[in-house]
Amino acid sequence: MKKAFTVMAVLLLVAAVAVPSFAYRGWRGHGDAPCRDIANVPGLNLTADQKTKLTDMRKAHLKEIKPLQDKMFIRQGDLRLLWQEKNLDQAKITALDKEIRAIRDQIHDKRTSYQWAVYKLLTPEQREKLGNFGPGGYCFGQGMGHKRGPGPGYGPGMMGPGSRQWTEPAPNSALPQ
Repeated sequence: MKKAFTVMAVLLLVAAVAVPSFAYRGWRGHGDAPCRDIANVPGLNLTADQKTKLTDMRKAHLKEIKPLQDKMFIRQGDLRLLWQEKNLDQAKITALDKEIRAIRDQIHDKRTSYQWAVYKLLTPEQREKLGNFGPGGYCFGQGMGHKRGPGPGYGPGMMGPGSRQWTEPAPNSALPQ
């Protein structure tokens, strides 16, 4: 009985630790959100032919950028490892950073080409509806997503009175060195 109770307690503990890790999906990836597939955008009144073409274009685009995304992910991991070494090598870090930026630029160029192809496939009325979804249109710009900037708790004076971090110098005054 004692052994069964111990086994049950261990299983319950493992389940309690494992369940939350499965619940978190994160905000990356290619989920079923309508932003990921323009064929699912409500109110565009796409024809069956348009939906088929858009779905095929999306699949081809994702297939095309997948190797670049994988390569960038690996290089970013390599860069993190370089930064963790005891003796940092600036040349290696700089070269790897440039390579990551080049990969990111390739992905960006391919995404722009894909978005242009999608734009050309839509009618003027559909383009207008797509643009009415907010800044940058529906999934065609930065929109209202993850931006940097002062949020709650980062207003003026948060660093204490006289903090130079949040105050601007007086005109024509020299900044302390």
